[in-house]
Amino acid sequence: MALFTPGRRWQPPFLPFKREPFGKRFLRKIERWIKGPLFGCRMCGNCLLQETAFICPMECPKGMRNGPCGGSTPEKCYVDETRPCIWYKIYERSFRMGRESRLLEVLPPLDWDKVGTETWGDVIRSARDFGTGKFIRERFSRDREKKQISWEAVFQPVRQPRWWNGDSDYHAPGYQKPFSRLERELKSGKFVITAEVSPPLSTATGKLKRDIEHIREMVTAINFTDSASASPRMSSMACSKIAADLGVDPVLQIAARDKTRSGLQSDIMGVNVMGVHNVLCITGDNARIGPSPTSNTNILDLDAIQMLWLLRRMRDEGIYLDGRKMKAPPELFLGAAASPFASEPRFQALREEKKINAGAQFFQTNLIYDPDGFEIWLEALDRRNILDKVYILAGVTPIRSNRMAQYLHHTIPGVKVPLRILDRFEHAKEDDYEEVGVEIALDIIEKIKNKPGINGLHLMSVGWETIIPRMISESGLS
Repeated sequence: MALFTPGRRWQPPFLPFKREPFGKRFLRKIERWIKGPLFGCRMCGNCLLQETAFICPMECPKGMRNGPCGGSTPEKCYVDETRPCIWYKIYERSFRMGRESRLLEVLPPLDWDKVGTETWGDVIRSARDFGTGKFIRERFSRDREKKQISWEAVFQPVRQPRWWNGDSDYHAPGYQKPFSRLERELKSGKFVITAEVSPPLSTATGKLKRDIEHIREMVTAINFTDSASASPRMSSMACSKIAADLGVDPVLQIAARDKTRSGLQSDIMGVNVMGVHNVLCITGDNARIGPSPTSNTNILDLDAIQMLWLLRRMRDEGIYLDGRKMKAPPELFLGAAASPFASEPRFQALREEKKINAGAQFFQTNLIYDPDGFEIWLEALDRRNILDKVYILAGVTPIRSNRMAQYLHHTIPGVKVPLRILDRFEHAKEDDYEEVGVEIALDIIEKIKNKPGINGLHLMSVGWETIIPRMISESGLS
């Protein structure tokens, strides 16, 4: 266990892919010997300790470098239950030290050409560029502003390479005219309803098309999940193409779990040509909760925040990640998932602000079963002055059975079903489960639809698409 990092074990370091000069190898050994026992250092090649309250984020089993996933809890990591959630610990210490503002900076993905190598050499070279003597003198200055400026001048280029240029500022969209029906109706102030249709388990598209036709007149846009619960289904991209061909506005979901940075950029250019403009960036459920055999759980090439940053720059600046210019940038309305019940509201509010700064224009929230707890989360967002920068679609799902209620509460990260609802299913007859689930969902809709900051609903039917028209009609939103 690392001395200053509350992780469970000292993880093995990444190994470099290339031969290095003796001086660099020697410096790497020293850095590893010092930072390994203190911080559990894995030699990622882009040290972020100063931004993460001196707790190494590479202790996270998912390799999250910009904050916790939607399943963050105070108790444990849902991927490796023998360990604490390292990002909960980072947030907890940052808030205690008054360093939470540093967590807003959008940090880059790993440069695998540097992974396994030392970082100290980069710091030394950056100090030389600034002026080593000047840097040392200003470290002993009594002028706090001077000290901070000199510190950033040396360390900012190290953690923010030119190909990334991340910051902690809000970036408004660089265009005016809406790209999709969803964006147009949200901008007009209309209370919007989106729905989710489950992709098929095979190549058969008959039921998928029937489900789309069944709800198309009652919703503004339709989401298609991207291998939800880490279980393979027809791709969100293929389902979105089918919806677009039927004249429906699709929301393409992209799970970072299954994407590389090159694949993401290629796919986005392709789906834009297909008529898909709404993109929901999510990190995705870890392979640990999917079917066996389990795929790689060690590291993500990109997290959801990095995806938002990359796609926003493609759209607004017309550049690929490597800096190449494109003649016709993609037209994207960018969204992200929000988790009102993961971790603590103040931590989640900061995480959502970071997503907005990176490029998120709308949120579709995780499942809501506690309207009062949801309001606490909204108040936390309001305290950060971000409710006017994003459209929020509240997520509602009808529960079909007692087994489903227990599964959602105990298995799905970031979802909490209150005891009163669990008890209601425990005491209901099996034949009444579905009716009880619809009644609960309608009651939740009634309680949240008029809350300040809510711009619409996102109905997730989990394979029960036929219930969506009834929910919309009986909630008075048709």
